[in-house]
Amino acid sequence: MITLGKKPSLASRRLAFDRTRDRDVVVKLFGDLGPRFTARNGGYVRVLKYGFRKGDNAPLALVELVDKPAAE
Repeated sequence: MITLGKKPSLASRRLAFDRTRDRDVVVKLFGDLGPRFTARNGGYVRVLKYGFRKGDNAPLALVELVDKPAAE
């Protein structure tokens, strides 16, 4: 999805809306995330193992964007 956000064309916007069905997500994708990752060709997220859930012992993971904005 971030790769779609890097190409500011109408076709990319329509494809992103078709997959998400949420206008706010598409606006954030093309307004914030796409321009933020223009120099990066892939590897947009980091997945960290977070242990196991109590009860059914299902594995948990923490997913975060690699290029976080600076904290104010």
